Formats: sequence, structure tokens, C-alpha cells
Amino acid sequence: MKPTILTCAVTGNFPTREQNPNLPVTPAEIADQCLGAVKAGAAVCHIHVREPATGRPSMKLEYYREVVERLRTSGVDLVINLTTGPGGRFMPSDDEPAKAAPGTMLTTPEIRTEHVVELKPELCSLDLNTMWFGGGAVINSPRNIRIMAERMYAAGVKPELEVFDTGDIMLAHDLFADGTLRAPALFQVVTGVKYGMAATSETMCYAKSLLPKGCEWAAFGAGRMAFPMLAQAFVLGGHCRIGMEDTVHLARGVPAPDNAALVEKAVRIIDNLGGKVASVAEARQILGLAERRAG
Repeated sequence: MKPTILTCAVTGNFPTREQNPNLPVTPAEIADQCLGAVKAGAAVCHIHVREPATGRPSMKLEYYREVVERLRTSGVDLVINLTTGPGGRFMPSDDEPAKAAPGTMLTTPEIRTEHVVELKPELCSLDLNTMWFGGGAVINSPRNIRIMAERMYAAGVKPELEVFDTGDIMLAHDLFADGTLRAPALFQVVTGVKYGMAATSETMCYAKSLLPKGCEWAAFGAGRMAFPMLAQAFVLGGHCRIGMEDTVHLARGVPAPDNAALVEKAVRIIDNLGGKVASVAEARQILGLAERRAG
């Protein structure tokens, strides 16, 4: 059995400090919680940034740069995974649905990948979904996905392919066929988001069966199914993800004190099921990142 890569998604877009006051918001807080998560056993940190004053999702390069620089100068080794999800949201106006309402962040693929091209993390997410999500429509057109993928590969960054429904996996197959995506790939199977794939064993088994042969894959469950789906991903041979983007609770009714506590619990689950959490070096080897760094 190969080691299991554990990713920590430290803050995301949707959790708020009203839900858990320990949620990291500022670049310094986000970087500190990444470091805590790695010391607790995570090999990869998946990173969003927020507006420090309000906690709202942000796409500002300056915030990403501060987080990445703090991590790279910390002396702690980790695989940095930057999101490119923000910038895909469209909120239709009630009276004129073709016009954007407040909350719309829909923008160009070039803007959505600016921080990736500039900062060159080892990994970055590439969302393949178009769906109703969190009160708005997320739009990732095949054209925009192709442009984003091209910019990621040109920057030497491996995309983590985020799939929220089975149609996203079918789109991935087409993108491999036309050369947009390159093997070996890394997929992240997302369950528990309303109107996407359900957080059930049956759904995860089916999603796994659709993935391209020879790919690496991970999965997670959003909300209260975060830890059950982590265990399910491990049992099915996948890698795992946890973090305050996915759940702000350590257990029912128990707010997580930080991301490290969530990672510690995830490590115990994997260990109790007979697995071994991958070191940072092992994660790089499994994902083909060691060769990229050497090259």
C-alpha cells in the first residue's frame, strides 16, 4: 500500500468567523495555519486568500504573494497548492438575468491564473464544474479551462483537477483526448456540495470508476460528512483532504481550534485503518513533482 497524501484546505471561500472564530483570514494567519497543518501531518496545503478586514474571498495577488513568501521562508517543507476557483461565480440579476448581480466574481482565465503564473506553486486547482453552487452559478467553460490549463503548464505547475459531478469527469476525458490536459493527472473528487455529487460511498465508488486509468486521485466530503468521506477515500485507495474549507468542526458541536487539529484527527483515522500518511518528499514522488523540481 502506497502512502496516502493528506491535503489541508485551510480556509476556502465559504466558511465564516461567525461559524468558527478560529478561521484564518489574514495572510499571516493563513500561512501560520498551513505550517501548523504540515507539522500535524499534511503534505499539501490548498490555499485561498481573504480580505483581511472583512474575511470575504479575495483574488488579490498581493495576499497570495504574502502567504507564499511566508511559507517559502519558514524553513518548513510543504507542497503549495493555490486555488484558481475564485473568478468563476456569476450571480444573475432577478429582473435582468443576463446582467450580473452583486456577488458576481466572473472574470477572465488570465486573471484567474495571474497568481499561479507569478508565484509558480507546485500545484494549483483547476475546476471543471459548471453548476449552481452556494447561491450563484459557477461557470467554467471548456474554452476558459483550456486557457487556464495552458497557462498552468507553461508556468511549470501541475493542475489538480477538481470534479464536482460525473459530467466534469467526462469533460476531463475530452480534454485529455484533445491534448489540453496531460497525464499522469491528479483528480480531486468533491462530494457533499449541494447539487453536485452526494457524500455517499456509492457516489465515490462510481466517481472513481469513471476516472482515467493511471491517474492519482483524492476525495473529500464537505460539511458534516468530511471525516466519513475521508475514510471512504482512503478505503477506496485514494488520497485524502481535510481542513476548515471543508468543515469548521472537529466533531459534532465541537468547533475546530485550528486546521492542525483537523489534520491530527485525519492522521489518526488513516493510521487506525492501517494506512500511512505520506511525507512531503513521498507526496512529491507520487505526484511526479520531484522530477519537476529536479528539472
